[in-house]
Amino acid sequence: MRQNPSFTLADETEIRRVIEANPWATIMSAGDDGLVASHYAVLLDDARDDLTVVGHVGRPDALIHGMGHREMLVVFQGPHGYVSPGWYGDVPAVPTWNYTAVHLAGVPEILTDEENLVVLDQLVARFEARMPEPRRMWERPNDPAYIERLASGTVGFRLRPTRVVAKRKLSQNKPPETIETVIAALSTDGPYSNPALAAEMRRALDARRGGRQQ
Repeated sequence: MRQNPSFTLADETEIRRVIEANPWATIMSAGDDGLVASHYAVLLDDARDDLTVVGHVGRPDALIHGMGHREMLVVFQGPHGYVSPGWYGDVPAVPTWNYTAVHLAGVPEILTDEENLVVLDQLVARFEARMPEPRRMWERPNDPAYIERLASGTVGFRLRPTRVVAKRKLSQNKPPETIETVIAALSTDGPYSNPALAAEMRRALDARRGGRQQ
C-alpha cells in the first residue's frame, strides 16, 4: 500500500483498535504458482501489547502459502465507502473513496498443536461472547475428540510483523467544515449512508482538533 503523509496512521494504539474491530483479514503471499490470497479471522495476540497477531488457516492454505517459510501479508480493512463530490459544496471536485487499512508483513511462526487449540478457543470465545447463549468450543455437545479432530485440519500461526503500513484516508486534506458536511451526509438515510465510516471520520477529526497525531 502506497503511503501518503497526509493519511498515515502511526499511532499503535489506534492500529490495534482497527485490528480488534475488523478481525476478518486477507492473507496474501507469493506462492509457487503466483500470488495467493486467503480469508480468515485474525486476532491480536492477547499475551502481547504490540501488533503481534495470531490465527489459523486450513492445512491446504498453509501449504500454498508456504507458511512458516515465506513472507506473508495480512490486511485488515476498516470502515470504507464512497464520498460524493456534491458533499464538498460548489467547488471543483471528483468522487473519492474513504477508508482505513492496516498491512502487517513478516514470516509467521507456526504454532504447536497445543497453542493452536488455545487460539481456536480464543476465536470461538471472541465471537460467541455476543450471543445470548454462547457455545464455547469445549462445551457440550462438543467433546475433546471432536475438537481435536477438527483442529488437526488447521495450522495455527503467530505473526510478529517486521513491516507495518497503516493508512487512514478520511478527508483529512479537506477543511474541518467540509469534513463535517461529509460526516453528516454519511450519517443520513441516503444511498451512501455509512454510519461506521462517519464514526471513523468523527474520531479522526476530533483527534485532529485535539492536536493528537494518529
